[in-house]
Amino acid sequence: MSETKRTYVPFQLWKEKSKQTEYTSETPLLSPDGKLIAKGWARHNVFDYNRNYVKTGIMSRKEWDFYQVSDGKYMVQLSFANITIGGYVAAKLIDLEAGKQIVDATQLFLFSKNTHIPPAKGDIPNRFKEKIGKAEFDFDTRETSRTLWFRMPVKDKMVECKFEMDIMPGLENITTVLPFEGDETKYFMTTKQNCMPCEGTFIYDGKAYEFTKDTAFCALDWGRVNTPHEMVWYWGNGSTYVTDENGEKHLFGFEITWAIGDESNATETAIFYDGKAHKFGAVDVETFPKPDKFMEPWKFISEDGRFNLTMTPTFDHHSDMNLGVARMHTHQVHGKWNGNVILDDGTKVEINDMYAFCEYVENKW
Repeated sequence: MSETKRTYVPFQLWKEKSKQTEYTSETPLLSPDGKLIAKGWARHNVFDYNRNYVKTGIMSRKEWDFYQVSDGKYMVQLSFANITIGGYVAAKLIDLEAGKQIVDATQLFLFSKNTHIPPAKGDIPNRFKEKIGKAEFDFDTRETSRTLWFRMPVKDKMVECKFEMDIMPGLENITTVLPFEGDETKYFMTTKQNCMPCEGTFIYDGKAYEFTKDTAFCALDWGRVNTPHEMVWYWGNGSTYVTDENGEKHLFGFEITWAIGDESNATETAIFYDGKAHKFGAVDVETFPKPDKFMEPWKFISEDGRFNLTMTPTFDHHSDMNLGVARMHTHQVHGKWNGNVILDDGTKVEINDMYAFCEYVENKW
């Protein structure tokens, strides 16, 4: 991929705060001619997606369900993606403390424009169950729970995992729709839902890796997009329990994604506290990490001062999948986060040594 150009603009030079257009009722995403109707964000996915309206190029329509489970020691990534000409389903197990990938079970497929179609929404009850090649999977979402199951042989060894997670009643997420300047048919729609305590087992070569709900959480990255061929993004996410000054425990999380498309109607930034989304403005990292600063501290500051955290990296999960016409070059950096965030009512929440991650990605797909 060619060098990505980026100019860092100090926060104190921003003259206008970002606009946040919130949608609260069902609305169509696209018109029949493929033009984007909705631009903004919502606390639940209220955007009605009709994949037949998408004006696609060879790889522009992309649909994925991506789940990441971690307890700060081990991480599991369960994912499905369909990029029109093909796709994959995969389960990966990463040892975060040792800084290595234990196993990658990936099943590729081709010619999938009208096959292997995932559900049109990710945060309402749905079930996506298929067998593709040697891989079998079942992603089952209900009102207050979600179950993920995957099985696939890797050479002569079997990979099998099953995870169950809690969905707090009324759990809010952040769903955003971002346009791309110059093309009314291009857009980026994602749902990011975290704060889901998770338990389960990942089995590989006869060894079981156990996850429990007191330390493990699942984050959902659900996407239905129609994008340009080359893209760059940042994505940071985390969940944990925090204790307030009265000794009461609260479920806490955050979502920060930026550098994708036109953010003039919404930024993909939110704090989650006891299941409710607290929307704040644009965020950036003080020092651009490329090319050699990925393992140095990342200081995050939002334009409104409500997100003030620093990540001290412990592991850079670097990967570079290069298929020529398609490439995903990723630095997913994991670490300890410290600082504070401010809720909608002005309450300051102190964050101490929270495990979370932020990634920087350059993409051709």
